[in-house]
Amino acid sequence: MEHQINQSNTDADGRIEAKLNDLGSEKKEEILANFDQFKSYLGDKVSKGMKLGLDEEQLANAAQKVGDYLAQKEEPRNREEKLLQELWQVGNQEEKHMLAHMLVRLVH
Repeated sequence: MEHQINQSNTDADGRIEAKLNDLGSEKKEEILANFDQFKSYLGDKVSKGMKLGLDEEQLANAAQKVGDYLAQKEEPRNREEKLLQELWQVGNQEEKHMLAHMLVRLVH
């Protein structure tokens, strides 16, 4: 199944990366130290996005941006994050996007 990935929303990309960069190191550590904490944080953001009217595709696009950021700038802090990082590294863009969809569904 071919899945369309919207690459044209550079404003959203910039906002997502800025928000991630603005998280203090203590807050990042708190979120990433425990996979359940990461899922809780992501679930909170997905819920907020849904309340703003974002659909699953838009949420998955945002989750993919977060995945790209984490893969490039953060070291995994537990086994689950290590597995996600390894899957992210071997996946092509479509596979990463589908993994982002699965993460959105996991936390929703």
